Amino acid sequence: MKVIKIGAVWCNGCLVMRPRWQAIEKELPWLKTEYYDFDQDKTAIERNKVESGTLPVFIFLDKTGQEIRRLNGEVEKDKLMAVINEHRDK
Repeated sequence: MKVIKIGAVWCNGCLVMRPRWQAIEKELPWLKTEYYDFDQDKTAIERNKVESGTLPVFIFLDKTGQEIRRLNGEVEKDKLMAVINEHRDK
């Protein structure tokens, strides 16, 4: 499983989410994540069909790279952990 995280420096929700993800990544060292900046990584933004009004965006991918879940905005750590655990082996 891999999580694509998309945010921007001007996005308040993105700033809120940064320490939550840091805590999760520390607790789950096996979890693969990639971060893309909305303003700088246009190829990744277009490929993942992300609009500026939906930031931050978290895209959960299975082992084959297919999207299995997408969350937008500020998400509580408990909910993120539940989604990760639900799809861990996919």
